[in-house]
Amino acid sequence: MTEPSQPVKSPCIEVCSLNDQDVCIGCYRTANEIIEWFSASDERKRAILSAVNERRAPR
Repeated sequence: MTEPSQPVKSPCIEVCSLNDQDVCIGCYRTANEIIEWFSASDERKRAILSAVNERRAPR
C-alpha cells in the first residue's frame, strides 16, 4: 500500500512581474509555465520546478 503523494506546492511568492524574457521575477516560471501550472500533473509541476531551480541558480 502506497501513501498518497503530497501535492506539489507552487513556487509563487506573490511578486508577479515578468521580465524581458517572460520569466516571473518572483518565482522564475515563464508566463506559459504559470498558465500551465493550474492544469499540470504533479510530474509536470516537478519538471517546471526543476527548470525554475536552473533559472534561479545563476543569481
